[in-house]
Amino acid sequence: MKNLHTLFICIALALASVPSSGQTLSQARALYAKGKYAQAKPVFQRFVKSAPSNGNYNLWYGVCCLETGEYEKSVPYLEKAVKRRVPSGQYHLARAYDLTYRFEEAQETNDAYLKDLKRRRRDTSQADSLGERIRTHLRMFKGVERVCVIDSFAIGKAQFLNAYKISPESGSITLYADYFGENGHAGGTVYETEMGNKIYYGEYQADSTYNILTCSKMADGWSRPTSLPGIINKGVNANYPFVLTDGATLYYASDGPDSMGGYDIFVTRYNTNTDTYLTPENVGMPFNSPYNDYMYVVDEFNNLGWFASDRFQPADSVCVYVFIPNATKQVYDYEHTDRDRLALLANLKSIGQTWSDSTQVDEARERLAQALAYQPKEKKTYDFTFIIDDERTYHQASDFRSPQAKALFDTYRQLEQSYCEQSETLAKARQNYADASAKERESLAPAILDLEKRVRILRKEADQKAKEVRNAEIKSTH
Repeated sequence: MKNLHTLFICIALALASVPSSGQTLSQARALYAKGKYAQAKPVFQRFVKSAPSNGNYNLWYGVCCLETGEYEKSVPYLEKAVKRRVPSGQYHLARAYDLTYRFEEAQETNDAYLKDLKRRRRDTSQADSLGERIRTHLRMFKGVERVCVIDSFAIGKAQFLNAYKISPESGSITLYADYFGENGHAGGTVYETEMGNKIYYGEYQADSTYNILTCSKMADGWSRPTSLPGIINKGVNANYPFVLTDGATLYYASDGPDSMGGYDIFVTRYNTNTDTYLTPENVGMPFNSPYNDYMYVVDEFNNLGWFASDRFQPADSVCVYVFIPNATKQVYDYEHTDRDRLALLANLKSIGQTWSDSTQVDEARERLAQALAYQPKEKKTYDFTFIIDDERTYHQASDFRSPQAKALFDTYRQLEQSYCEQSETLAKARQNYADASAKERESLAPAILDLEKRVRILRKEADQKAKEVRNAEIKSTH
């Protein structure tokens, strides 16, 4: 009887230690297995409060925090799970350290996990992938750029471009849907040059990726869209393009293998000699992070830069950062900078940490205030833009005073249109050549050479005709 009484007491104590309301542990674990972490999270929270030393409860709740964006909160629970030697605890703790910019600890933790997997002859592919990602992050962490970030704006994802206030001299950026309307396609953003003669935009493709396309303004409208040449669009999502006023430097966002995580910002330059782009470079921290970073814009007229990131933001929001562009890249001294401070400089949780010159910050904030207050004039639409001389630029046929010049201009427009069309054909042929086998290239080469010759001739003819137009118009007005 005494033993039976003792058994009842033990059962009562066990029941008292288990949360009595809501879902059961088995139901929470089922949700967890299905990846429904937000639903399972409150259940595990109750269990971990009732038994704080239980390794499994700490693991499950820590992973739920990790998967729902509470990275800092997940760390102590996952640390306790590792201390209790719960399987997979080290893997998730390494992930948490990585997402909280504790890259050295992430590497040490993942290395220990890998060592344990190898000892037990278990599959290491998941840990190997994580290790490679952590090493990439740590390498970038050792080269955080000195950038003065003067302000930041939290804004809804759908309206994030509203936070960008760039001067007309730097072109314009627009959401794809606002620029093209209902055209049956999906896209990201559209950048239009300051002259309004070229656009770059991200558009969803048949292979389920976003590619960056471009169109040029022609005599009778826009040219057919062409995919940017080179490796920019190769098997990855490429979106959010912006081109500096030099017409050659392209910033864009991609989620390729060289990305820290999600979208990263890359920069490349157009090579006129090869009609392609140089190998893109990741711009590094603090612009990029283990989260999504994109829409890098430099307003050279106001000397202000902008980029967007969803780091540490709710699911429906992003943060748009405003910074002072550097003429040359300088980085912090990794060996002699406190790691916690370096993390703040890299993750931009405290933009004040990036300020070293108060006068520079004040002047930049004044420029920002003027940019925010600027009211753009209604944009004029022109039939074309043709420079006659230093004092005259024509935009419609009625601007010409000379009938001869007007007739010559019609011929010039036809030549210019032919040049654009043939240039597009050449760009596609070169892309096909780059993708082709050695045998296929032999058959493609002659056609490409003919196209190159035709494009050069058309360019020369169009330039010559433009000179004739100007001479005829100038002669008639003197």
